[in-house]
Amino acid sequence: MARTGRPRNFDRDEAISKAMMLFWEHGFESTSLAQLRVVMGDISAASFYAAFDSKESLFREVVDRYISTFGQATASLIDSSLTPREAIEKALRRSAKMQTEETHPLGCFLVLSASTCSFENVHICEMLAKERELTRSRLFDCIQRAVSNGELPASTDITMLTAVFETFLLGISTQSRDGISFATIDGAVTQVMGIWDTLAHSA
Repeated sequence: MARTGRPRNFDRDEAISKAMMLFWEHGFESTSLAQLRVVMGDISAASFYAAFDSKESLFREVVDRYISTFGQATASLIDSSLTPREAIEKALRRSAKMQTEETHPLGCFLVLSASTCSFENVHICEMLAKERELTRSRLFDCIQRAVSNGELPASTDITMLTAVFETFLLGISTQSRDGISFATIDGAVTQVMGIWDTLAHSA
């Protein structure tokens, strides 16, 4: 008789964590239901749908899990106890450290897990783009705060400087997947922060 419910030893929290690693490594479209069922303890399709309703629903839970855990690498961007410069530098260095660790797939889940999507899954890309937009807005707010408090000159092009730091942040994913070491990326953070220091010197 086919199984219709979850197995007794099914741990939903653990299943989400394991699914996150698969989606992170292979992306949304390339991760199959069969792969997900295997890492969850070789559960039946019925058990999977009873627990998560659909692959997309599971993915949305995985996104939330990533943001609340590994995604906290950029949490300093909303830490008002830090200066804007400290907040951005800390976010870049912590992101570089997290993305190059070998205890999980390399790179940023929000950047890599839906880098390409077919037409029917374009909403998945849009969902992740909104999450990345949140980081962009936090970078913008940090720079705007620095201009307001005189840390950076009033003439600073906030949008341009936001693009500089966001482009660097997003690029860490490719660098880490290509095997570039944390030490090298961390050194690059020092260099890119030099742009801030040059602007601040003219304030």
